[in-house]
Amino acid sequence: MSPQKQNLLPGTLDMLILKTLSSGSQHGYGVAMHIRELSREVLQIDEGSLYPALQRLRQRGWLAAEWKKTPNNQRARYYTITPAGRKQLGLEQESFAELFAAIQRVMRSV
Repeated sequence: MSPQKQNLLPGTLDMLILKTLSSGSQHGYGVAMHIRELSREVLQIDEGSLYPALQRLRQRGWLAAEWKKTPNNQRARYYTITPAGRKQLGLEQESFAELFAAIQRVMRSV
């Protein structure tokens, strides 16, 4: 059975992007592939969602960006999480954990 593409909860994409970049600088396609691979292809981020999110995070000061060459010699914008982005990631993770726990409580009820 192949994995089914899932919709993300609002705000989850920002958290996933910040988490992905917390381990090092990547270009947008690399961010999308990292999320896809680690989720066993359940989470598939399309360009129409990814690039506006990267731009929004950059405008908020949570990411920095610079143009570099990819391993196959193409020009791409590489994103790096900033100290403010790391702080925001912590807040996002706490909020998500609280939401997830609340959903679990409801789902376990009779």
